[in-house]
Amino acid sequence: MARTKKVGITGRFGPRYGRKAKRTVQKIEEKMKKKHVCPKCDRPYVKRIGSGICKCTKCDNVFTGGAYVPATPMGKTANRNIKRIIGGL
Repeated sequence: MARTKKVGITGRFGPRYGRKAKRTVQKIEEKMKKKHVCPKCDRPYVKRIGSGICKCTKCDNVFTGGAYVPATPMGKTANRNIKRIIGGL
């Protein structure tokens, strides 16, 4: 399917669904499909294999995260707070 420079990954929808819906889908899918860093081996080989399930193709580590990305902003904040609290003991 042809994709244009203007609409990118949402070119498959053609003239349907409107601009706002396509831009929302474009933002989500671009974040979802990019390479993410593995929390175990720190290499950019993580791929999404299901909703909230990610797998590192290098070390075969399977872990959960957000629906579209391996680590959500709220999850990062929670991990930082947990490390701060545990480290202070």
